[in-house]
Amino acid sequence: MRKYTQVFQGTAFSSKSPKEVQILKEYLFCVNANGMIEKVVSPEDADYQPLLDAFQGEENFLRLAEGQYFLPGFVELHVHAPQWAQAGTALDIPLYDWLNTYTFPLESKFSDLDFAKNVYQDVVSTLLANGTTTALYFATVHKEASLLLAEICAQKGQRGLVGKVVMDDPEQNPDYYRDADTQTALADTEEFILAVNKLAKRVKQGVYPVVTPRFIPSCSDDALKGLGELAAKYDTYVQSHCSESDWEHDYVKKRFDKNDAFALHHFGLLRDKSVMAHCNFLNENDADLFVETGTAVCHCPISNAYFANSVIPIAHLHSKGVEIGLGTDISGGFSPSLFDNVRQAVIVSRMLEDGVNTALPAEERGVANSRITINEAFYLATAGGGESLSLPIGRLAENYAWDVQIIDTSVSSAKLPIYHAKEDLHDVFQKIMYLVRSENIREVWVQGEKVHSRY
Repeated sequence: MRKYTQVFQGTAFSSKSPKEVQILKEYLFCVNANGMIEKVVSPEDADYQPLLDAFQGEENFLRLAEGQYFLPGFVELHVHAPQWAQAGTALDIPLYDWLNTYTFPLESKFSDLDFAKNVYQDVVSTLLANGTTTALYFATVHKEASLLLAEICAQKGQRGLVGKVVMDDPEQNPDYYRDADTQTALADTEEFILAVNKLAKRVKQGVYPVVTPRFIPSCSDDALKGLGELAAKYDTYVQSHCSESDWEHDYVKKRFDKNDAFALHHFGLLRDKSVMAHCNFLNENDADLFVETGTAVCHCPISNAYFANSVIPIAHLHSKGVEIGLGTDISGGFSPSLFDNVRQAVIVSRMLEDGVNTALPAEERGVANSRITINEAFYLATAGGGESLSLPIGRLAENYAWDVQIIDTSVSSAKLPIYHAKEDLHDVFQKIMYLVRSENIREVWVQGEKVHSRY
């Protein structure tokens, strides 16, 4: 029994399947020195009482207080780290104007490493405080600042997947913010991959380099080809935007006479370790290609409401076997909380199913079978994200990382309406998912290490 470095006791919620949440009432979670859950013990198991007797009262034993629960740490699949500096602004203009008027001028400032450090330290801390234990980041075109973001993730204990953004096409990007040329973009990307891989050797929770063409409109054909070759050479993750809006989707069709998915695949950018953000305009063939290549979709429900011109049919894509996770898309999405995006994912799915144009008859207004439940949205934020990244995260189960949020439902400033000691735990779970604020997240652990505390 002493082989466990930590034992935790309490009630937990974890996805059993995309539609079913497992309630683990008063379980013991035994964590080893590598921060992995080595054993999960129910009160009915023969090992339960002996483990309690051995660990109760020890420094490496933690028992949840009344009103507290374990949730898996959230897995964030799409966040623009530099854009945290403009979160909550300029959400009332079209995507193309938003990028050129606000976003590109901001991101160009990250050549200043002092400025980059201030923003990046704050965004990583903010996401951890909101329960995000793993984050897939877009940085900027700047190699040094992008590496700094990876180092900050390492220091603060967050599992970070970081991409140096590539924007090399002089016809599509502003003079003040782009890679110097294609050769420089590819050389910087390769150097970045090597530097992050070196950093990763001393990071318990993991940091990973990500090949990151911003999106097809910002990259030359030679850059896209070279990035696909680098992803294959180093077996890296890949991220980009795919079929996000009418403007971007139509641009790619005109340039290549094919949709984003097939254009990206042509350049070797769809693979088992690829995550594509938005994907609102995927057709049936695109979705089949995602399944075939193992490419995951990142659903960004708040951001989509502002910039994607549509509601993505998540239920349909999931039914086809597409891997799907959830993202905030800071700052296209204003909130750093995946709780907010879980809620929005449910809301927009209901709007897609029911329709929004009351001038149409009810039977013509929406798209049938589009709704998802809170259980399914929770899955997207946890286990679905872990599966999208092919990492053992997002579940409170044996052989998964001890990445958890400790939720306190009785915080005086954010008390949840739970008035009965024996309230049904399925109802408690729903109240947590719909009502929790950052104040309720008492502690956050990543790979067996406490990385955030509100005590």
